[in-house]
Amino acid sequence: MPDALESPSETQALDAYSRTVVRVAETLSPSVASLRITRRVRGGHVPAGAGSGIALTPDGFILTSAHVVAGTRHRGNASFTDGREFAFEIVGTDPLSDLAVLRADARDLIAATLGDAEALRVGQLVVAIGNPNGFAGSVTAGVVSALGRSLPARSRAATRIIDNVIQTDAALNPGNSGGALVTGRGEVVGVNTAVAGVGLGLAVPINTATRRIVGALMTDGRVRRSWLGIAGGPRPLPPRARAVAGDATDAVEVVDVVRNSPAERAGLRSEDLIVAVDGAAVSGVDDLQRLMVAELIGREVRIAVVRGSRRVELTVVPTELT
Repeated sequence: MPDALESPSETQALDAYSRTVVRVAETLSPSVASLRITRRVRGGHVPAGAGSGIALTPDGFILTSAHVVAGTRHRGNASFTDGREFAFEIVGTDPLSDLAVLRADARDLIAATLGDAEALRVGQLVVAIGNPNGFAGSVTAGVVSALGRSLPARSRAATRIIDNVIQTDAALNPGNSGGALVTGRGEVVGVNTAVAGVGLGLAVPINTATRRIVGALMTDGRVRRSWLGIAGGPRPLPPRARAVAGDATDAVEVVDVVRNSPAERAGLRSEDLIVAVDGAAVSGVDDLQRLMVAELIGREVRIAVVRGSRRVELTVVPTELT
């Protein structure tokens, strides 16, 4: 017959796990806001949604998911676990990364500590803090189920893949979007963004790329990206193309070229295989997206393509993605 009581080692392990989750919850919960979004209608404002947000600075900057505050005319209130509530305005949104920055009328918020999702490992303990279904300050715990997931994002006609998305089995529900995914050390490493199924939550990682996006939203209210004007997809290089592609084994195949775009003016054609941009290897669409930074806008950029059995070098001048 099994013992009714757990062995001391099992009890100690459970206690250690519980202590970690409790410590993270007590440290981070005061930094996670419950967001109530309203929209203007004739005669006033009506509720338009809810979500969560993460206090970035004491003077009122809050990070959340772009889809939580989608729509430039939206405003709302941010409430915290200590009972305080502040009106906020939207500083900037970036639907292509699903991140947004708000500014609350506050001067003494408890700012969260941001970590680095690049240091995460599969199986690592993570804690999700947010406001699912309006229940403020809710905490769930789980593990990092997988790393390197991809999540499509769209803004008007533009589509982009959010890279290195974190998958977790920590329970996420409607209202968790914009909330914090936190390590056992109390560092925010992700912004909870989607529920893909039971026990399958996704979070946008906090890393060098997203820090740049957040910084741009705080200072400029938007994120600038360069644009070529192509539709493309990943493709392994055929044997005859590898002979002229150097070390490349994969490329981005140009499926379509937008009329009057930088790509068309540079001479890119359908079925061209892009293998490098300014000397940086391109083996997939995500590589190409990462290279389309603001610094390339209006600058001559060298693109290496394989066309048939020839390697062709083209010069393109990207414009700004609008």
